[in-house]
Amino acid sequence: MSVFPSPLLDAFSALVDRLAALLQPAAGGASTAVAVIAFTVLVRLAVHPLSRAAVRGQQARARLAPRVAALRKTYANRPERLRRAVLELHAEEKVSPFAGLLPGLLQAPAFLLLYALFSSGDRTGGHALLAAPLDGRWTEALGDGGPFGPAGLVHLAVLAVALVVAAYQYLRARRETAPGPDGGPTGPARVLPLLSFGTVVTVAFVPLAVGLYLVTSTAWSVVERALLMRRPLPPRVPTRA
Repeated sequence: MSVFPSPLLDAFSALVDRLAALLQPAAGGASTAVAVIAFTVLVRLAVHPLSRAAVRGQQARARLAPRVAALRKTYANRPERLRRAVLELHAEEKVSPFAGLLPGLLQAPAFLLLYALFSSGDRTGGHALLAAPLDGRWTEALGDGGPFGPAGLVHLAVLAVALVVAAYQYLRARRETAPGPDGGPTGPARVLPLLSFGTVVTVAFVPLAVGLYLVTSTAWSVVERALLMRRPLPPRVPTRA
């Protein structure tokens, strides 16, 4: 049973149908699938200012890394004092530790709405991408024609794109979390890059439309981050008392 009320799902279904109708002259029978991709792009454009803030926050934390390392040495045996000192440093430099979480949190309702819509079946029947129903899962395609059947090939193509994007994210995260001259991240930070492949696993078990959303959003993140990181954050000019 969906956590969203039926009127909300009806309104969201009408929005997707409207987008599909607008795209139908160019996309033909794949108009609903293209509408899902267009909806994803609209969501990512809406949260783009927060994504910019998240990247700026990461750049600021990287700039402050030497000072944080010095604090760790100074308060090596006083963890509570170290925690306060780091928080004070972040507050002084106006760096929020939660900035990186906001883009993902604000996308969650869109993801859940799409999942609820294409899991219901009664609102999305008949919509497909080539031979694969948009409300169908890869596990279902395996039982109906196998992995290389008409529907299975569509799912495999989406999974292949997800795997390429995840591999790129994994390599980038490994570079960013690799130990530096002062020791760098250890423990759980070494495992975090593997989370990039979580999208591939998710795509394999959700409706195809939701998989398209995830792949489009993840690919957008990769390109967006690469473009934003090309412009380093300028050093903050200290304020004078």
